[in-house]
Amino acid sequence: MLVFSGVFLPVLISLGIWQLNRAAEKQLLLDQWQQEAVSLDWPDLVALDLSNGRPVTLTGLYRSRSWLLDNRTRDGVPGYEVLTVFRPVSGPPVVVNRGWVPAPRTRGQLPEVDPPEGVFTLQGRISDYPVPPVLGDQPTATGSWPRRVQSLSKEVARAEIPELPGRIVRLSGDHQPGAYRADWQPDLMGPQTHYGYATQWFALAVALTILTVVASYRKSELPKDRSQ
Repeated sequence: MLVFSGVFLPVLISLGIWQLNRAAEKQLLLDQWQQEAVSLDWPDLVALDLSNGRPVTLTGLYRSRSWLLDNRTRDGVPGYEVLTVFRPVSGPPVVVNRGWVPAPRTRGQLPEVDPPEGVFTLQGRISDYPVPPVLGDQPTATGSWPRRVQSLSKEVARAEIPELPGRIVRLSGDHQPGAYRADWQPDLMGPQTHYGYATQWFALAVALTILTVVASYRKSELPKDRSQ
């Protein structure tokens, strides 16, 4: 037991400290991103770094082109995610994921996803184009808008609008202008998650220490063999 504890106790403590360091790094990164989202304009953010999870604020207007990302379910209900082109007042246009809408009863009918008219300020986070790795090359959707697609790569989107950047924007919630159901899973593991992992590792270290002390105490209490 002493050998087992001597090997694994330092490992558990090291893992806990590592998670604490990761939490501090993640908090620093989030603070930096929040500051940049306020101080930097959209063209500067595009030139700087469009990392996944980075918050962004855009002012501009929606355009008429939308893709409907097929086979998306919420609570067991089939539907689509609506990806619409957004034109900021400065800088390149960007595809905005406006969230999920339920599918109509018949396959031949598409939901009405016309964006609101006017100039709006949107808040969201940078995300990848929705291209699941399990899917192969998909046929390019053509015809009138909106277009139903199984995935949307940047190459397909840029075939329509060449100046699009290499990532899209997900709206930060249902309250955003033009949003549908936008209850996304976090794109970035936050500091609290790392703190939770650190707590688990330290708890295991404490449990191992207690078990080692108890085992050593019981061993010392055992009667010694006496020679006859």
